[in-house]
Amino acid sequence: MIISPDNKNLAYMGRIDRADPAAPRFYFAGSSVTLRFKGTRLGAVINNKTAWGSLCLGAVVDGELYKAPLDPANDGVDTALTLAENLPDAEHTAVIYKKHAANHAFALKGIDIDGELLPPPEMPALKIEVYGDSVCAGEVSEALDYVAKCDPENHNSIYDNVWHSFVMQTARNLNAQIHNICQGGIALFNGTGYFHAPDFIGLESTYDKLCYFPEGGALTEWDFARYIPDIVIIAIGQNDKHDGWNDNDDINISDPEYREKWKSGYKKLVSTLNGKYNAPKFVLTTTVLMHDPDWDNAIEEIKNELNAEGIKAYHNMFSRNGAATPGHPRIPEHNEMASELTQFIKNQVL
Repeated sequence: MIISPDNKNLAYMGRIDRADPAAPRFYFAGSSVTLRFKGTRLGAVINNKTAWGSLCLGAVVDGELYKAPLDPANDGVDTALTLAENLPDAEHTAVIYKKHAANHAFALKGIDIDGELLPPPEMPALKIEVYGDSVCAGEVSEALDYVAKCDPENHNSIYDNVWHSFVMQTARNLNAQIHNICQGGIALFNGTGYFHAPDFIGLESTYDKLCYFPEGGALTEWDFARYIPDIVIIAIGQNDKHDGWNDNDDINISDPEYREKWKSGYKKLVSTLNGKYNAPKFVLTTTVLMHDPDWDNAIEEIKNELNAEGIKAYHNMFSRNGAATPGHPRIPEHNEMASELTQFIKNQVL
């Protein structure tokens, strides 16, 4: 039985384009739809558009992870995918989610079950929003043979899974909704970082978008009134050292002129978001991925200056901040960060 995406018993979470309720479009990693059903099978019908990588659609059924490969040969065609089958003939809670970031975009055309659709679980009251990079997107997180090592060469996105990301875990730990506005390689400013070479796109151009990358279609604006978070996590600074033109780290945050420019741009983003929401609390952080600690020093200055302006800002520092691994954090390191960030928010923010 194919369930229409506009069925009232489906619960959506994430920055999703629902201009066409019968074909919502998914752009950001972690965007999801949750359902409860009786039956033995779960599938989805999607119309996908691949940008790069070896990709899958993700699902979680009763806490167990599943995935369905996406074949680029089917791009632009409504395609039926099997996510889980041979389940016990009982009630199940399932989440269908976008595993990857700008590697692709898709329209959800239907959900396939062989039993009865039930009312969805109640959505959590606490709301979190995240602006972050590849670590928040869970990129290369499943490369478990490379813990504390550089990334495997030519991995082609096969180890990516946003479900393991420390921010997604933190939201689950806190029983919170989450909008994860994350993208691998992104920095604050256009022309810096690594995202969308050679025309590098920064967070300053994506924070207010639905479709935020040209390969996903026409760029579209987000209506901030649709989701008012209680906590906003800003997790950038890892990629901002790169000017986008070569492999060297050309930007020095210790340079007074550039430091002031970056801090001003960062504070402008926070101030803009603060104006759109109802006095949220901002958690500023980087991750355990190795980087120059002076970026964290600059973020500490930003936190202090925001508080002086009346904006509620907190600076999270992990116990191994910027020092744990030269490659992307793997699942154990995401678990470590999620545990620490959860406690930081419980003890200092909530």
